[in-house]
Amino acid sequence: MTTIAFDHTTTDYRLPHARCLAYAAQLAYEDEEQVEQKAREWGFDRVRFFRVPHTPPFPLEDTQAYAMASDDMVIIAFRGTQAEEIRDWLSDANAPMVPHSGNTGMAHWGFSTALEAVYPDILDAVREFRADGQSLWFTGHSLGGALAMLAAARMHFVDGLLADGVYTFGQPRTCDAALADAYDTAFRGRMFRFVNNSDIVAQVPPEPIYRHVAEMKYFDADGRMRDRAPSLMGGLADRVKGHTADVFAPGTDGIRDHYMDAYIARLDTAAG
Repeated sequence: MTTIAFDHTTTDYRLPHARCLAYAAQLAYEDEEQVEQKAREWGFDRVRFFRVPHTPPFPLEDTQAYAMASDDMVIIAFRGTQAEEIRDWLSDANAPMVPHSGNTGMAHWGFSTALEAVYPDILDAVREFRADGQSLWFTGHSLGGALAMLAAARMHFVDGLLADGVYTFGQPRTCDAALADAYDTAFRGRMFRFVNNSDIVAQVPPEPIYRHVAEMKYFDADGRMRDRAPSLMGGLADRVKGHTADVFAPGTDGIRDHYMDAYIARLDTAAG
């Protein structure tokens, strides 16, 4: 049985904590009863859920997240979506951008709209749960990673609350260069974007209009975690290796590498 033990006193980057936050991001896909049960097992005695439905033609059914809190730590985890559901929407080079709150740049319209639906309630929960100065963490997979990044940005640039850490898994590009640069400055040593080899969602929407934040933890085709992005040629070679790893389904690893289970497996190994 997999053992997850949060160190509630953590305030900086540690690989075991990254692993724990990956499990918290995965838990966002479960129902409320399972979330509450697991949160209690992990030492969090307060849980709150956020869900706002969207109406067509908006491409997402709803925005979902949960918060869990202890005497020392508050975690906000956003629910994501799978590669097949989000890939086509994000592959559009003409996807609109809108000004990000705080006049720090531009962000993807869809992500901004999805976040806006739940942000006021999340901010209220953070203010309530952090009454005693608990550390604050954001996490999410896929779409959830994009929302975690933008929520932390808004909370800092607009509401003056700087998270202790933002850990995302398979996050798509979310914003323009101006917001990415401002984020990199404000969240240096706090933001860590995990990318599993050929993950297709981490490669969209397309550059140069959209940008990633700089800090990346990269798992290569052999599952080794690197503390920086590979070079252009090295990255291409590593992705080719990943594309040909499965002789029965060559070229499918772009989606396979995106699954949260794949990130969990990589982190289980890396954290030892």
